[in-house]
Amino acid sequence: MDEAQLQGEAAPRRARDLELRLYGLNAVRAAFARRPQAIRKLYLSEARIPALQPLLAWCVAHRVGYRVVEDADLDKLAASSHHEGVVADVLREESASLSTWLRDLPAGPQAALWLDGVGNPHNLGAILRAAAHFGVSAVLLPKHSTLALSGAAARVAEGGAEAVPMVRLGRGDNAIAQLHGAGFALAATLVRGGSDLFATALPERVVYVIGAEGEGMDRELAASCDLRLSIPGSGAVESLNVASATAVFLAAWASRQRV
Repeated sequence: MDEAQLQGEAAPRRARDLELRLYGLNAVRAAFARRPQAIRKLYLSEARIPALQPLLAWCVAHRVGYRVVEDADLDKLAASSHHEGVVADVLREESASLSTWLRDLPAGPQAALWLDGVGNPHNLGAILRAAAHFGVSAVLLPKHSTLALSGAAARVAEGGAEAVPMVRLGRGDNAIAQLHGAGFALAATLVRGGSDLFATALPERVVYVIGAEGEGMDRELAASCDLRLSIPGSGAVESLNVASATAVFLAAWASRQRV
């Protein structure tokens, strides 16, 4: 691609705000597997042609544009060198409402994550990867949260972003009442001061409330939760990274469901 073309492709896309630029092999493959109709344009290196033959055939059959480009072009398109040879523009998926999600939720054990201030895209991606691994039903976003899936988060999630829906909450007290009505208990996740995660009975239907990377959970929200849990450790470090901690909380819940 020449410089003028590349600048056009990499420029801010005000007219396409409903699109997301994905990159990374597993992220693009997962989007293609679940919602191929969302794919709007594809860029790939020559080396990736064999691995992406099904996607390329779909693009040809449905008249979706694709372009074979150099790795340096992909670096600029993705604004990252971690693109693994493929970049795709896809339509963003709208967040469901809490009411809709609860209406369609199957009976039985369920886990969800309420993200109270998590902002780092790499942490979000790692959380989505863990959530997909442990079969989390949804990521719940507060009403005024600006958190949204980015290309970086989707790459780190390694396909998990397509497996875990995002749900937009309404007013906090209403959301808590709706979750309680559906049989969920809310568990505040605290660095310290909570009950020992490994010694506490966990409910079949749980919403883990995960605080921000630096300041942690909102105190008022923590006080409104049914449980307050902490991960015991050696004390050699202050705490786990928020994504690592989330994986531990989810693993503890999943292990109780197998007993």
